[in-house]
Amino acid sequence: MRYRKNLKSLPGTPDVVFLRAKVAVFCDGDFWHGRDWSRRKALLARGTNPAYWIAKIEGNMARDRRIDDTLKASGWTVLRYWESELRHRVDLAVDSVRAAVSLGNRKTSTRE
Repeated sequence: MRYRKNLKSLPGTPDVVFLRAKVAVFCDGDFWHGRDWSRRKALLARGTNPAYWIAKIEGNMARDRRIDDTLKASGWTVLRYWESELRHRVDLAVDSVRAAVSLGNRKTSTRE
């Protein structure tokens, strides 16, 4: 499977891109992208400079949603994985990426 890494020409600079299949993959850090946000937000609220950190991560989460919407509106399939998921079960991510790329390639070849 041919891919590109960190393609700056796409919104959000996806970590891995399969151009022909139009699949963009993001590997999101648990902290920076707000995994388990309710629990993490409560912890941040009790820490140092909570207003900054809560606004920062909520801004990242909102940006992620905008990027997803923009890419999807352009016909891309967007896959996002949490760093902790990748550490523990990378095989599940690999399987879903393969499936998305295969589906994207079939769509592309039927249009040509």
